[in-house]
Amino acid sequence: MKLQLPDYTQVSVLVAGDTMLDRYWTGSTQRISPEAPVPVVKVNSRDERPGGAGNVALNITSLGARAMVLGLTGDDEAGALLSEKLGGQRQIASQLLKIASKPTITKLRVLSRHQQLLRLDFEECYSAEDSGRLVAPFDTLLPQVQVAILSDYGKGTLALAPAFIAKARSRNIPVLVDPKNPDFEHYRGATLVTPNLAEFQAAVGTCASEQELSSKGENLMARHDIAALLVTRSEQGMSLLRRDQAPLHIPALARDVFDVTGAGDTVIAVLATSLAAGVTLDQAAEIANLAAGIVVGKLGAASVSVPELRRAFHDLHSAEQNVVSEDELMMLIEDARAHGESIVMTNGCFDILHAGHVSYLEHAAKLGDRLIIAINDDASVSRLKGPTRPIVSLADRMQVVAGLEAVDWVVAFSEDTPERLICAIKPDILVKGGDYRPEDIAGNACAGSTQVLHYLPGTSTSDIINRICDKR
Repeated sequence: MKLQLPDYTQVSVLVAGDTMLDRYWTGSTQRISPEAPVPVVKVNSRDERPGGAGNVALNITSLGARAMVLGLTGDDEAGALLSEKLGGQRQIASQLLKIASKPTITKLRVLSRHQQLLRLDFEECYSAEDSGRLVAPFDTLLPQVQVAILSDYGKGTLALAPAFIAKARSRNIPVLVDPKNPDFEHYRGATLVTPNLAEFQAAVGTCASEQELSSKGENLMARHDIAALLVTRSEQGMSLLRRDQAPLHIPALARDVFDVTGAGDTVIAVLATSLAAGVTLDQAAEIANLAAGIVVGKLGAASVSVPELRRAFHDLHSAEQNVVSEDELMMLIEDARAHGESIVMTNGCFDILHAGHVSYLEHAAKLGDRLIIAINDDASVSRLKGPTRPIVSLADRMQVVAGLEAVDWVVAFSEDTPERLICAIKPDILVKGGDYRPEDIAGNACAGSTQVLHYLPGTSTSDIINRICDKR
């Protein structure tokens, strides 16, 4: 896949399920308690975030989509804080019904040196009667969304999950479930269920191979009228299973795993939002897998942004994919700047690449974080150099330049000068090779600064062509 992320900005997703408040207390540990063999944490920072279904909603909005959250809280300080946290998110509309007899589900994590030392849970499970209070509001919200998610943490909010699924199916709204109940009859009729491997094996038994996993998954789906399963398998990636279709096994992409907290929330949020945006289930699973690889490299329950996904997409590809269209380039530049990276740009014909070009581009790359090369198309080279040029076609010139380690992205332009393109990009540094004055370089006024670099003496495409002709 190459830059196939959909436009999420017109998407709305409904999330119903166990809402909770995640608290993080962080501090230093320098001694062991004299009272017991445990570390003493001197707390110096506190953070509160929406967890459970609330974290799923945050993951949806981080993609630029809109989320609606439906859940239960206690009538207490934690519930008020959770409502405030969700209400402060512009793209989240939340309906949290208060159950006075129950506390708001709260998880308190104590951390030191980026390690979780202890988790304290404050909770009482909700009853089927409590769950029933959400069915009518769920049905009312369905016409406003493209996809619904049931975020089941086993706290009772989805005790009546079959009723929620039936409401979604009656309105032809796909419903995705993040399960906790080992009896998948509880999720009968779901469009897709996303168990991790342990949850899947709790339902079907141990799987010794991918073939056995697929076979047992097929039986599970048929038995409970579930259209698809996405089994998340940690370092083994994910397996997408659909009834009467070949399984799709997707390898894991995480480079560093710091914390798996909330990774399941990210997977189902990205999967559902991508489906709502119109991509295929295969593509949505690939995007969700990519998002999971990013989020486990973060501490605590976190989310993934579109710039992060685009960057990860691009990093998957070889130098061949560094040849981009102008539209793709503008997205890549947006992502680079979102990561605080500076943009260096240069241009030329690059007809017969030689040592002078390589030296010049290596020097240019050291001036910033990302180097863009704009290359004249064949017609503009002929206008500039004469009817016998170029020697090498545009596609080949772009491919050769893209293969250089110093180069990040290569784009073509058709005008005699790249001024329009430079002014669209607005590079931090514009670089040109030769004996130019900066003020005479096309596009100079649109760059943060302009630098002139000199080629290696005795190296030019014209010299190479002349030497070839002399030896005939």
